[in-house]
Amino acid sequence: MKISVNDCLKLDAFRGSRVLACSDGCSRRVRSVSVLDEDDLGMGVERNGVSEQMVITHFWTSRDDTEAQKAAVTALGRKGISALVVYLNEKGVVRVAPDVIRAAEDAGLPLITITDNGNATYSMLIEQVLDKILYGENYSDNILNNSIYHLLNFEKHSSFPAALREAAMHNNYQVVLMTEEFNTILTVETRHLVKIEDAVQAARKLDAFSMNGFTRVEIESVVTYWGFINIKDSRYILVIVDNEDEYSAAEMSKLAQTIELAIGMWKYTPDRDSRAEFIKSAVRGDISFCHTLLDESGLRGMQFTSAFYIKDAREDQDRFPEILDRHRKESDFGLLVTIEADEIYGIVYVEGGQERGIETKNACLAMFDELKAACRDERIFHITGMETLEACVDGFKMINKTSRYMERVFPFKRVFSKYEISMMSDCVYMQTGSQQQRKMYLDLLEPFEREVSQNKGRMLIDTLSTFVLDAGMNSNRTAEFMNIHNNTVQYRLKKANEILGAEMTANRVIPGLTMALALKRLEED
Repeated sequence: MKISVNDCLKLDAFRGSRVLACSDGCSRRVRSVSVLDEDDLGMGVERNGVSEQMVITHFWTSRDDTEAQKAAVTALGRKGISALVVYLNEKGVVRVAPDVIRAAEDAGLPLITITDNGNATYSMLIEQVLDKILYGENYSDNILNNSIYHLLNFEKHSSFPAALREAAMHNNYQVVLMTEEFNTILTVETRHLVKIEDAVQAARKLDAFSMNGFTRVEIESVVTYWGFINIKDSRYILVIVDNEDEYSAAEMSKLAQTIELAIGMWKYTPDRDSRAEFIKSAVRGDISFCHTLLDESGLRGMQFTSAFYIKDAREDQDRFPEILDRHRKESDFGLLVTIEADEIYGIVYVEGGQERGIETKNACLAMFDELKAACRDERIFHITGMETLEACVDGFKMINKTSRYMERVFPFKRVFSKYEISMMSDCVYMQTGSQQQRKMYLDLLEPFEREVSQNKGRMLIDTLSTFVLDAGMNSNRTAEFMNIHNNTVQYRLKKANEILGAEMTANRVIPGLTMALALKRLEED
C-alpha cells in the first residue's frame, strides 16, 4: 500500500510530534523504517540513507555536536530519505538547534520531533508504520485479502489461471510464471509496458535469481518482483509486476506466498514446457521425441541453423545470455537455450527460405566471435550452417562425443566449429574402433622416431604440432606459442620437411598430416 509521511503522522506513535522543517515534503512515500544510533555518525548515514526510508534517532552519539547533526541531516536529505524523526530526551537532545532545522529545510528533508517520555518507543513507531505500509487504512481492503478473495473463489472460477487473472485485474498487478530456463508458462497481463524477454535479461544482469525471497527489479520504470516458488517438487520463477508502484516489497513477498498456496489448493499443474523439453531432447540425441514436440513447441517448418554448447560458463554466465539475446533481436532469429550448472546449450532457428538460412548462419558466426571475445576460460562448440532437425540433433551428438577431447588437441583454441569437430569425431572413431586406419595415420610420423634421436624427434613433432594445429601454419605465431625465436622455428620446420620427405603445407599432404598430429596429441595426453 502506498503510505506517505502525512499518513504516518496520524498514528498513535506520532501523537504530540512536531514537524520542524519541510512540512510540504510530508507527502513523500514511506517504504520502510530504520534506526540511526551508530557510534560513527557518518557510517550510520551510509547505512540508513535509503531512498523513501523513514529514519529515527536520538542523536545519542552527537547530542552535543550541532555541526555533526547538521552534516547528518544534509547527507540524509541528499540521499532522499522520507523523513528524519528525532526523539527528544532529557539525557540526549533536549531540543533541535535552529542551525539543524535550517539545514533540514535547505536539504528538503522533513524533520519531525517526538518527546521521549518513556511511552513513545522505537518499537511502537516501527510496528505502527510497518502495519500502515502493509495494511493501509483497512486490513480487509489490502492486496492480500483482495487477492485471496478472488484466488480461492472456487464457485466463480473454473481454473486457477482464471482466478489469478481476476485477482490481478482488481489489484492492479501482473503475473508471469516461468520455468528455470526462463520459458513462459503462464502470463496474466493487465497492462503492456515491458516485454517479458527484456525483463528477463534485465533481471539476470542484476542476478535477481540467486537471492532469497523476492527481489525488486525496476525495468524501464516498471517495478517488478522476482523469486522462486515450488510446484509439485519442481522450482519455477514467479514474476509480479506492480503496475503503479503502490505496494511494498513485503506485500509482494506475501502475495507470492499466497499465489503459491492457491496453486496447491487448486491442484494446478503448469503446462509442459515443450520448448525446454525440445532442446533437452535434442541435446540427448532423442530425435523421435523432438519430432513429437515440433507442433506443441511451435517449431514445425523452422530451419535449424546452429547447435552450440558453451562449456565452463560459470564465470561469465550472466554475460552470455545478454550477448545471445542482443544478436537474437538484431538478426531476428529464434533461440532456444538451456542452462545447467556451468553449461549452456542452444539452438538457433529461423523461419523462411534459403536466403534467411544463409543470413542467419552469418549472424551466428558473428555472435560466436563476440562470445569468444567476451569469454575467459570458456570453450564454445558449434555446428552452424544446417537446415534440418536431424542435422541439428546429429550436431549435438558430435559435440557431446568430441568436446572433452577437443581441448587436449587444441589447447590454445576457444571456439570450435564443425570443421574441428568433424575431424575430432574421426579421431575418436579411429582411436576406439578403426585400429588399422589409426595405425596408417600414426605411421606418417614414424620417421621422427626412427631417423633422429628420441629427444630431437619429440622436439620436431612438438614444433610441427604447434605450427599445424595451433598457429594456423604461421611461423611467427608458432614462435610465440613455444616461446622460441622464429629462426629456430624455421630451422625445425625445414628439418621436419626433410624427415617427412614431402612439403608439409602441400594440399595433398596437410590433411593426412593434420589428422596424424591430432591423433598423436590425443593419445599422449
